[in-house]
Amino acid sequence: MMKLIDARGLSCPQPVIMVRKGIAAMGSDKLEVLLDSVTAKANVIRAAEFEGCKVLVSGRGDEFSIIIERE
Repeated sequence: MMKLIDARGLSCPQPVIMVRKGIAAMGSDKLEVLLDSVTAKANVIRAAEFEGCKVLVSGRGDEFSIIIERE
């Protein structure tokens, strides 16, 4: 099962805080994070990798989707 975090329109550190809470609660599930900022994308990736998670990024235009899962 995949949980969705829609952080579009939010500025840092809000997306990172949301993702860190999501990672803490996700167990064996995956997270999908929607973003519309290059800065937020970089910060979310860094936070997820710091937590030991695998990250898959895709994007189209100004929007990004990040899939986060435990390794």
